[in-house]
Amino acid sequence: MLPSPEQMNELQRMAGNVIVCGFEGLAAPATVRGWVSEQSVAGLILFGRNIDDTQQATELIASCTAGADPALPILICVDQEGGRVARFGKPVVELPPMRTLAAAGDPRLTRDAGRVLGRQLRAIGVNLDFAPVLDVDTNPENPVIGDRAFGRTPDVVIEQALAFADGLHDGGVLSCGKHFPGHGDTDLDSHLALPRLSHDRARLNDVELRPFRAAARRIPSMMTAHVVFDAFDSDVPATMSRTAIVELLREDLGFEGAIFSDDLEMKAVTERYSVEEAGVLAIEAGCDLLLVCSDVEAAARLRETLATEAERSEPFRARLAEARSRADALRHQILSLPPAVPLQNALDSAEVQSVRERLQRLEGASVGLS
Repeated sequence: MLPSPEQMNELQRMAGNVIVCGFEGLAAPATVRGWVSEQSVAGLILFGRNIDDTQQATELIASCTAGADPALPILICVDQEGGRVARFGKPVVELPPMRTLAAAGDPRLTRDAGRVLGRQLRAIGVNLDFAPVLDVDTNPENPVIGDRAFGRTPDVVIEQALAFADGLHDGGVLSCGKHFPGHGDTDLDSHLALPRLSHDRARLNDVELRPFRAAARRIPSMMTAHVVFDAFDSDVPATMSRTAIVELLREDLGFEGAIFSDDLEMKAVTERYSVEEAGVLAIEAGCDLLLVCSDVEAAARLRETLATEAERSEPFRARLAEARSRADALRHQILSLPPAVPLQNALDSAEVQSVRERLQRLEGASVGLS
């Protein structure tokens, strides 16, 4: 029996509520604004291409969320790590690479820096930062992680990354640990190709997995890596591996929060799958939220594909409903975070000045927090 229009609309809404999409330009397309007003998208992700200055970004976010349900806030996400991964420039705090920040050996400074950044992002309208990086930087030839990692040992990463996450929460922003089960020892950039790690489980337990295990009960969301781990599943990247996501992250590490896929438009994925195929596989594997970071039409196709698969397959419909429930639970957590303060107060305060001065004392750091 074919589903009724009402049933199909509900499946489409459920499908949309596991998608976080991006778009080109300084204004959101009508399609995206429509999804928000229809309550059929989980969130939006902003990049430098969407941001001219803090005032414009604040107005953009306000226009995007004008039709949202205040009882279930839309996720407004950004990659604002510090160093070379930062979508906002001045007057938002310009943090150094996390390796430089961690080199001070002062988790109080790291937490304070996270709190200043979180308060500024929340004032602009952002409520989730795809940080901290939980990867351990063990490969000097790694083209994509490097100084984005807090350190070259798990102990440093655990101490510093969790301090930064706590600071973000203090400032009113959710954190997301990435890139599970660990991207630090790869020699390829998953934006451009599919990396593979052949380490055995003992090595992974000792190095790559330790920060994720420590973070499992401390942070509300994790992001998967488009990396093949031979020890878990030699056929597919972790994003599409039920062994990695369910057996390892959920059951072994005990993580109960929401799990994001990394961007399904990255070449590690698109050289092998369409966005629609990858999204279905990621949901089946245990992901709860799917990132489609630039192509609104691809996000629309993914929404339809997920809904169609949910109509066709009862097990998939149950898994999609579970993913939506976890996505909704993450969005509800926004309501319990410290509320936004006026933007100017967040950008220019005694605390900002204090963090600026402390960071400027870091040897070799170039931070320019004004």
